[in-house]
Order: sequence, then C-alpha cells, then structure tokens
Amino acid sequence: MAASPLLALGFLPLLAMQSPWWENYDIRERFLCGDRFSVVLERNASQASLIAGGARSTLFREESDAPGLRYQNESLRVILRGDELTLEQLPSRRICLRSEEV
Repeated sequence: MAASPLLALGFLPLLAMQSPWWENYDIRERFLCGDRFSVVLERNASQASLIAGGARSTLFREESDAPGLRYQNESLRVILRGDELTLEQLPSRRICLRSEEV
C-alpha cells in the first residue's frame, strides 16, 4: 500500500496555510508528531481540515460511540482525545500531541 501524500510530505516545514473563510473553522490547533513533523487541525462541529507540509486533507465528522472526536475521508481518519491526535491510514497509525492553539 502506498504511503499517504499527507504523511509522506510530513517532514517538510509546515507552511502558513489557512482554510478559506467560507469553511468557517472555529478551532485551529497545532500538534507535534515526533521531532520534525507537525500538523495543524482546523475544525468545527461537522468537518475538519488537516494541514501538513504543503498538503491539506478535508475530513468529515464521523458519528461514533467511541471516545474522542473523529473525522475521516476516503483514506484518512483523525481521532482527537484531549491533547492527543491519532492519524490513521491503516495499517499505519501515528500519535501526535497538542503543542499550541494557532
């Protein structure tokens, strides 16, 4: 299985990207996924945008009884539980920790 372009580009510096105003994300947070890999998660009640390197993925809220907020698209799922963000592109999984609100 080929690696996600989002994760493959993850070691590039995070660009100062922002979502368009019409997506109206209420919250913007930065997470560190190891020493050199960081992501920004912009989110609202129904969707999220994950930004890493120069790549952006739009995800939609997944209704679930499992703990945490879950957003997914056809190839990626993110799970937010407290200060921990899990990036899943099965069989790969990466854990990131909140570093700051942006």
